Amino acid sequence: MALGTLAWVVIGIVVLVILYLILSYNRLITLRNRIENAWSQIDVQLKRRFDLIPNLMETVKGYMKHEKDTLKEVTEARTSFLNATGPASKAQAENQLAGALKTIFAVAESYPKLQASENFMQLQEELSGTESKIAYARQFYNDNVLEYENKRERFPTNIIAGMFNFTTKEFFKTEGKERENVHVKF
Repeated sequence: MALGTLAWVVIGIVVLVILYLILSYNRLITLRNRIENAWSQIDVQLKRRFDLIPNLMETVKGYMKHEKDTLKEVTEARTSFLNATGPASKAQAENQLAGALKTIFAVAESYPKLQASENFMQLQEELSGTESKIAYARQFYNDNVLEYENKRERFPTNIIAGMFNFTTKEFFKTEGKERENVHVKF
């Protein structure tokens, strides 16, 4: 009788271990997919901003003929965003683009007619709303990366993560220059 009970205990332990492995694996899959979805949401908002920029540039060009450097900076930032691949390079290009847009809005303050333009005001409002969505999407992405990394690195899930090659995910970060205030010189 003792041998039969011992067999059931061992079978129960094995079943619990297998169940834990399955649940841990599935949780890691869910978190990894949530990170990919969160990055896609950032990408959608970045694309929206990217698509609004030509309209903004056309509206601004007529008023800011002598601000060629500012317009060039926005154009170059937009091009580097277009050529970026992967979260790290996209984040860097996105930060460069955000800085360029802040500069163009700061320079626009010295053009009262431009600021009064309905097109400019509408584009500025749309870009402002998009910036808010980008900030939220970044936070959502980073929250998911944090949860994934915590789960992936904790014992005993780290063993499962290692067995099934769950790799580290990058946080969305701003680089040194992007952390500084935008300085505009006239």
